[in-house]
Amino acid sequence: MVTINGSPINADGKTVSEYLADAGYDLGQVAVERNGTIVPKAQYGKTALTAGDVIEVVNFVGGG
Repeated sequence: MVTINGSPINADGKTVSEYLADAGYDLGQVAVERNGTIVPKAQYGKTALTAGDVIEVVNFVGGG
């Protein structure tokens, strides 16, 4: 299990890109932190999630 935004999720083996797409996130509107380190967007497709990872996904929202 991977902890994503405080919740256990069965995402072991998925890449960051795969998880974000499955969860309905807009890749252009998020930042991802994995185990305390920001994951560069260029690495989303290469970064595999593994059991025990702690992921934070921040979704940017525009406003005025």
